[in-house]
Amino acid sequence: MNKVMLIGNVGADPQVKYLDQGVCVAQVRLATTERGYTLQNGSQVPDRTEWHNCIFWRKMGEIVEKYVHKGDKLYVEGKIQSRDWTDRQGVSRRTIDIMVDNMELLSPRASAPSTLPEQQPAAAPKPAADVVTPAQNDGDYPF
Repeated sequence: MNKVMLIGNVGADPQVKYLDQGVCVAQVRLATTERGYTLQNGSQVPDRTEWHNCIFWRKMGEIVEKYVHKGDKLYVEGKIQSRDWTDRQGVSRRTIDIMVDNMELLSPRASAPSTLPEQQPAAAPKPAADVVTPAQNDGDYPF
């Protein structure tokens, strides 16, 4: 089974591209952190942060473009997929991506201030119910 579940913070605003026929693909860098601790002998083990390259396709990519911003906390589910490529200097590289199947926004949205006291601010839509299957391709992403 190839299943990944991550909770982390978005490191930068999403990179979004539209491919042929309007297919949306979004890329998000997600940081997850394991908290440090102190060993019995008193030595400190520092926090460890890992960066994950998360790819969102089609409708989920459009949701990411609209609602996800730097600093937001996200829960994502997906699968690990690697791709090989050659950089400009001709060196072979390998990138590990998380192909996201499901996500949930964990950051609370700030509501707009109301001009009239009796008005209630509208609740932000919760896009987490959308599940999109990533496109099947040869691993070439526009990033």
